[in-house]
Amino acid sequence: MDRDNNPFMTYSFEDGNYEEDNDTYEINNYDDDVGLTTGQTNYQQKNLANKYAKKNLLQRIQDSSVYASVSHVFNLMRGKDDTPQPSDSFRYIQLNDPVTNSLGKYTHNRISTAKYNVFTFLYKFLKEQFSKYANVFFLVTALIQQIPGVSPLNPLTTILPLSIVLLVSAVKEIFEDYKRHCSDNDENNRKIQVLVGSSFIVKKWRDLHVGDIVRVENSSFFPADLILLSSSEPDALCYIETSNLDGETNLKVRQGLPETANLTNAEAVSEIRGVLKSEQPNNSLYTYEGVIELNGKELPLTPNQLLLRGSQLRNTKWVYAIIINTGHETKLMKNATEAPIKQTNLEKMTNVQIVFLFVILIAMSLFCSIGYFLKDFATFQEFVFQEKLLQKFTDIIYGFFTFIILFNNLIPISLVVTMEFVKYGQSVLINSDIEIYHEETDTPTQCKTSNLVEELGQVEYIFSDKTGTLTCNVMEFKMCTIAGKSYAKEVTDDKRIVKGENGVEKGYYDFNRLIENSKADMSVNVIVEFLTLLAVCHTVIPEQSDTSPEGYIYQASSPDEGALVKGAASLGYVFTTRRPKSVSIRVDNEEKEFELLNICEFNSTRKRMSVVVRNPEGQIKLYTKGADTVILERLSGNNPYVDYTLNQLEEYATEGLRTLCLASRDIPEDEYIRWNKAYEKAATSLTNRAAELDRVAELIEKDLFLLGATAIEDKLQEGVPDTIHTLAQANIKLWVLTGDKQETAINIGYSCKLLTEEMSLIVCNEETHNTTKEFISNRLRSLKESMPAYVSHRNFQLQTPMSKIRSLIFGKKDESVDLDDIEPLALVIDGKSLGYALEPDMELMFLELATLCRAVICCRVSPLQKALIVKLVKKYTNSILLAIGDGANDVGMIQAAHVGVGISGVEGLQAARSSDFAIAQFRYLRKLLLVHGSWSYHRLSKLILYSFYKNIAMFMTQFWFTLDNGFSGQTLYESWTITSYNVIFTVFSPVVIGLFDQILNSRMLDQYPQLYKIGQKSEVFNIKIFWGWILNGFFHSFAIYYMTKWIWHESIVTASGYSADLWMMGIVMFSVVLAVVLLKAILITNNWNKFTTYATAGAFAAWIIGLPIYGWIAPSLFGISPELIGVSLPLYTGLMFWVSLLVIPVFCLLRDYIWKYYKRFYKTESYHIVQEIQKFNIPDYRPRMEWFRKAVHKVRMVQRLKRNRGYAFSQNEGGQARIIRAYDTTQIKPSG
Repeated sequence: MDRDNNPFMTYSFEDGNYEEDNDTYEINNYDDDVGLTTGQTNYQQKNLANKYAKKNLLQRIQDSSVYASVSHVFNLMRGKDDTPQPSDSFRYIQLNDPVTNSLGKYTHNRISTAKYNVFTFLYKFLKEQFSKYANVFFLVTALIQQIPGVSPLNPLTTILPLSIVLLVSAVKEIFEDYKRHCSDNDENNRKIQVLVGSSFIVKKWRDLHVGDIVRVENSSFFPADLILLSSSEPDALCYIETSNLDGETNLKVRQGLPETANLTNAEAVSEIRGVLKSEQPNNSLYTYEGVIELNGKELPLTPNQLLLRGSQLRNTKWVYAIIINTGHETKLMKNATEAPIKQTNLEKMTNVQIVFLFVILIAMSLFCSIGYFLKDFATFQEFVFQEKLLQKFTDIIYGFFTFIILFNNLIPISLVVTMEFVKYGQSVLINSDIEIYHEETDTPTQCKTSNLVEELGQVEYIFSDKTGTLTCNVMEFKMCTIAGKSYAKEVTDDKRIVKGENGVEKGYYDFNRLIENSKADMSVNVIVEFLTLLAVCHTVIPEQSDTSPEGYIYQASSPDEGALVKGAASLGYVFTTRRPKSVSIRVDNEEKEFELLNICEFNSTRKRMSVVVRNPEGQIKLYTKGADTVILERLSGNNPYVDYTLNQLEEYATEGLRTLCLASRDIPEDEYIRWNKAYEKAATSLTNRAAELDRVAELIEKDLFLLGATAIEDKLQEGVPDTIHTLAQANIKLWVLTGDKQETAINIGYSCKLLTEEMSLIVCNEETHNTTKEFISNRLRSLKESMPAYVSHRNFQLQTPMSKIRSLIFGKKDESVDLDDIEPLALVIDGKSLGYALEPDMELMFLELATLCRAVICCRVSPLQKALIVKLVKKYTNSILLAIGDGANDVGMIQAAHVGVGISGVEGLQAARSSDFAIAQFRYLRKLLLVHGSWSYHRLSKLILYSFYKNIAMFMTQFWFTLDNGFSGQTLYESWTITSYNVIFTVFSPVVIGLFDQILNSRMLDQYPQLYKIGQKSEVFNIKIFWGWILNGFFHSFAIYYMTKWIWHESIVTASGYSADLWMMGIVMFSVVLAVVLLKAILITNNWNKFTTYATAGAFAAWIIGLPIYGWIAPSLFGISPELIGVSLPLYTGLMFWVSLLVIPVFCLLRDYIWKYYKRFYKTESYHIVQEIQKFNIPDYRPRMEWFRKAVHKVRMVQRLKRNRGYAFSQNEGGQARIIRAYDTTQIKPSG
């Protein structure tokens, strides 16, 4: 019975039986290796044998080492690492056993942020180049030209220029990537001390391996991921700065295990033996699991011992640490992404239009081929010469390829290389711009990826880091108010002390006056108490230094605390010594020791810090500093300075300063004894210890006396507020993505004008997925109810490949919202809520809410989250995105954005290395976008449009001629004349436009940032405009051909009696085409200069003068271009030639001129008006409004302060008391 063909037979996979009605055929004894079973027919066995033989053969091929090697090499060429991941969730590192560790085959410590390497260059470069459809088209054309008997032109006329184009592009790519390799080499060749035997020797970072023990010294960056063993500080403590990783400026504390803390010299650390069990490399910056086995005892490792690559050792002389992850396996590099291949919108749109032109070219060639068939194979030839039908169709195919080659110049082959040259030229202009050169650090702006210059003119969203990008990461004690008097470090003329009508002094004293008042003034006691509080109430650790003016360097976990202690030292109250139970300050060369009784630590709930001390006179004092809201509500009834202090806080707020209130209290001995018992009980509580300590602190932090307030400046980079304000006027939305705390980020937001007083803040600090979703959904719903209909009906959709193609073909849908139509909003969201908001079920709601806001601040975000935010906006919108940062934590978002900008000039940072553009200061972004970006976008748009136009205007005349010559494939122009058109006579016009044309000068573009919207809305280059130029080219070619044909009819006779031949007519037509396209270049040029003259009038003069010279020299000396013999003299002596040159160009361009006139006078655009202002130098009266705007700004800042009092103080929460209790700065630290 044939089981294979029986429809009633089934196979039971559960019991291995074939079943047919009541008959069962058992299958047993299955052989796993062969795939055969006994109890089967020969037919079935044969089929199964073939099946499994093929499967086994394929499996064996895939399992073979050769296949694996070839596959690995191919994946390397594609830039993918397919190295198998270890199955074990831990790696085992032997201590002081490099031989055993080398067997682990861990990754080397070299890093690469370059785009290419030896393996990937060919694949990636060709992939990028042939993503440009023009190159694909010319490659196909070049291959067709190699078919014998097909090409009417030399077989090298296409493949040679294409090769030159690819070679030029390759050289440019190699040159640009070479710079990245040089930067990587600088990083890889840094020096570090490595333990070899029983001593440390200097090695390069690239030579480090997993298991090596290294010595890292103060201010150095960690070369890999390390586990801390010991340090120069007590109890193996050390301070690190992680701003490269998470943007936080606060110093973090790391502490080695007590069992390794005594390893303070090379001999001791070289004797340890054991195993370190470490988690496999991953991208989580804030978690770590590991175990170290020492002397048979397993000790757990936590993030408290982890030192990450990219972090910097601060305020610690040295540390010993063991390497656990190297190179691209470090957490920093795991958060980085591969350098992408970026393609601009202009290039993508040009690619699509090339496809359409190719379709037109195919249609024209097919039409001409059919015409050739119908013309040449008439009935007479078919019957007389007995032509075969197959031969007919063969000739059609050959004819089709012939016409493809004849018309292939409709798509300009010079376009790609011209664009590459112009982009490189624009990058040189950017690099050499003296206005965006930073003289202090000798850092020019660098354009590292020149093929993205036009994207600078279309940016809609900027994603910026805060620390080091907007701020200088420098805190400075600027002002204070003490006992009803104001003091400032620098007093300007408008702030000096003046007496009012009632004799009350108003204004600021300088700090010199404060020092004088601290010795002799009515308020001397308050001043002394104020300055003593600054010098005593903190968690700073002093370290003697000969370089510091105060004689000490202060190790502060908070930059704010460091600034306050340093400020007190500059005023004569120098913090000198910290012991476990006391602190000492020096006042007028006298040491004063304060017994440190208790510390009530800072946290975000308390918003204050207090210390209880016994002063040298034996009095117990409570010193408290914190936010005004929490200090004011704890004051006693007798506080004469409250109103004045509040007024000063409002003044400080208008200047964006970070403020603290300072208060003190005398504590009776008996009250302190009772309170201290409660404190010690809370400190030893096993449950809710932190809450109990906070409760006990409340008992003593009462009845305070307000001493005054301080104002610290978180110094912004120069020009940041004005830059952000100007970019906002240009309709560019700025999102700040920072690792800093929310309060700090909001304060900086107001300081730098990202947040304004009229904005309503939407603050999202939810703890769970559901509450985050509910919050975003409710806020979005309530906002939409009060907004215009077009906003509420807006719908974000995933940018799939098809949707992207549709947007390129039909133009992108404008999804942008005019934010002037809606209430000014700003969104502030923390990292935890953001993690939920980026999940698939919530990301669209989050994106919609965020895009309705004028500003977005994301706090406590990881590097990976930064990249995910950029990718989210990129995925659902058509906007051009720019990311800017200065640290290694910004590399992911810089590479994810369309344009990546790095802040350069700071040693050890990787952002500039991985970026497309590198600038020294954030303020340079203003000119880079508004001026260079606008120029590049306008120039390249014109270049592309003009390049297509001039080729269509020229080579469509071949098509019209083909209709008249019986589809013979005969060319109208002499071969070398055709070549000279693109290579000599019209090559300079688009280049000059691309390099020197200016829609407006730099001053006007900066003064009127609203003009930047032209690029954002693609008003210069879009589908409508592109096809308008194409149709104009068709019209000009049609007019040129038929007007020339009409003028140079067969009856025309030259002065010497000869009738005009084909080549004479071709030269006339070529001259007319050249005149038309060069005049068109003049018509679209905004900025005339000598290069424009050379490229237009000079090119035409070169043709007219060079034609008779070439027509005489080339045939006689080189034997080429015989068609030009005797052509020039009859033409130049004939009237009709000059009439043609006068009449036809005027007729063709009359429509263009009328259209331009109509647009400027009847459909006036904003840039037309500004062009008139520039031309006639009309003064701008808008600055007169500046004083009014400043006054309104100050009033609104005060209103905001009153409405939402808070604090702006950055300090680590908890754990500081334990750390400072371990320090004794009088002890000599180990040298290591």
